[in-house]
Amino acid sequence: MPINFQHSLTARTQSAPSENSSHSSPAPERRRIGTLDRLEAIELTSREGQAQIVQLLGIALRGLPRMHNDGAFGHTLRAVKDGSHSSERLEGDSLRYTAIVALGLSYADEGIQKQILNGSTASELAHASAARAETSSDTGAVALAAWAAAEAGRFHAAPLFRRLRLLLASDAPIATVHCAWTLTAALAAERFGDTQDLTAFAAKRLMSGLSPAGLFPHMLPASVSGRLRGHIGCFADQVYPIQALSRLHVARGDVSALSAAQACAERICALQGAAGQWWWHYDTRDGSVVEGYPVYSVHQHAMAPMALLDLREAGGFDHSGAIAKGLRWLDRHPEVAVPLVVPEKGVIWRKVARREPRKAVRAISAVTTALVPGLHMPALDVLFPPNQVDFECRPYELGWLLYAWLSGEVVSRLAPGSAQATPAKEN
Repeated sequence: MPINFQHSLTARTQSAPSENSSHSSPAPERRRIGTLDRLEAIELTSREGQAQIVQLLGIALRGLPRMHNDGAFGHTLRAVKDGSHSSERLEGDSLRYTAIVALGLSYADEGIQKQILNGSTASELAHASAARAETSSDTGAVALAAWAAAEAGRFHAAPLFRRLRLLLASDAPIATVHCAWTLTAALAAERFGDTQDLTAFAAKRLMSGLSPAGLFPHMLPASVSGRLRGHIGCFADQVYPIQALSRLHVARGDVSALSAAQACAERICALQGAAGQWWWHYDTRDGSVVEGYPVYSVHQHAMAPMALLDLREAGGFDHSGAIAKGLRWLDRHPEVAVPLVVPEKGVIWRKVARREPRKAVRAISAVTTALVPGLHMPALDVLFPPNQVDFECRPYELGWLLYAWLSGEVVSRLAPGSAQATPAKEN
């Protein structure tokens, strides 16, 4: 059955940004926290960008049913060829991706949820994810399932939060992304159960990773990554802290959290590629790019917008110009001529990467920049050009797409005194 999508959120946009500036709003401390209709907001900067997002949301709602399997979501929908015939094959199973889809689908109409989930809802998917996470050894999956439980399922996944609290209360290293997800989950769950200690632990650990250049490392502490990689943070290591710290500011009035989120956002926007690329690896010491490729489609249409729109809703600068520029890369990428957006298949191909053996350029760049910040070998761009398309699409990419653009008000609802949902029974 075809799934029809119609945006129907209430329009409550803030002041329109300039066409020529990615942050035309006043300084963060002078902005007001407020609700944000995200599709309306991007239209004020780029009507083309707004039309792109509407098309992409429709693709997500067509593609997700192909990735759903027996109450969960697969890992990868991969293009395969059999002679002259091409098709896509679903591979694997991912608890992380299932929780992310639950978050994204929770903002779609219930009828759409049931069409995609074979009669189930995003809330039921979140409950199932939380139950599975109780026996998972993957900290990231536990944090995402706890977040989905609170936001999509509207309940407190107590066993998951107990595990996360034990980890964060210890001195054990943690991935920056996992720490950020834990902070976001703890904030989302505060209306349903006591997560204040976990919020404090996660916030302290996350803030400890912020470098003078405004960027975050891959691990907390960075030293556990070793001498050759301790200076590197990937794009995900930036966007999820921006999101979590923006929300912390709204929930706690923590100005230092907003300043950290703002500094990180300013840095990645300043480094954005000429064609709108959100680059992959950064040097946290001097705020430069270690290696740009691969460029991932999900960063362009979902993860960067999600973090930057959360920041704006929290009272930070408006980076709509950078968001629109990133979206344009999906249709006008200079690296390859192959279309990345394929509406008839319900997919957005995953990334544009270098033609290289075993991530060679990333490894070489990590070593050279570890020895001398900013040291690159120009010949690498000639020897290993970025001309390869990864013909796969993963459920989380479409889940974050839905979440990024349909979750307006999720940040402002964290403010003290805002209308709270009726708590569901604690799990």
